[in-house]
Amino acid sequence: MKAREPRDKDGVRHGQKESTRWIECYERVAEMPATRLVYVADREADLVAMMARAGAGHACGLAGGAKHNRCLPDGDGEKLWAHTTAGEAMGEITFTMPAREEQKARKVRQQLWARTLEISNGKGGTVAVTCVVAREIGAPKGAKPVE
Repeated sequence: MKAREPRDKDGVRHGQKESTRWIECYERVAEMPATRLVYVADREADLVAMMARAGAGHACGLAGGAKHNRCLPDGDGEKLWAHTTAGEAMGEITFTMPAREEQKARKVRQQLWARTLEISNGKGGTVAVTCVVAREIGAPKGAKPVE
């Protein structure tokens, strides 16, 4: 695991780019022999290069949050999240979201969709991904739905 470089007095981080660090850390985990691992990352790791590495036959899976609602490569302008949530949800989950800052703990009910599809790799090819969307239904008035 690597820590972020500290910022200098002007607020700039020097050294390795964070996107490069994400990929390098994934590759270190994938090097572990005879072990099935899943590399879990947040939205900062929503990088096509990272997804391509994960799809290159490593024994390590990748699960990460999505930052970008990508256009699908068929050229009709359809977006990833709308494509994934088209049709009926495959199920529901319910959990208690813990209290934080000025929000009380509350029950959250979400519908789930999942779809395996191809996204553009930015180089004329595609990368296979499985997109999972969990979208809150019935959020309390004034609360931002959890997705």
